Amino acid sequence: MTIDRIVHTVAGTFILGSLALAHFHSQNWLWFTVFVGANLLQSGLTNWCLMSTILRRLGVPEGSAVGCSR
Repeated sequence: MTIDRIVHTVAGTFILGSLALAHFHSQNWLWFTVFVGANLLQSGLTNWCLMSTILRRLGVPEGSAVGCSR
């Protein structure tokens, strides 16, 4: 798995998880969804992501998640 795929997978999991928690537990979990969305927006505008930096330092290979080439 590449950095991009891991970041997208974690962000999607966080969003779906927080929406489920908001539905079944407390509406306050929607703030976590807002936080994840704001971080995705910030990453798109600045081309910098803390999670990508951490994964890069851990030696995870870089690459694009877009496309179906294998």
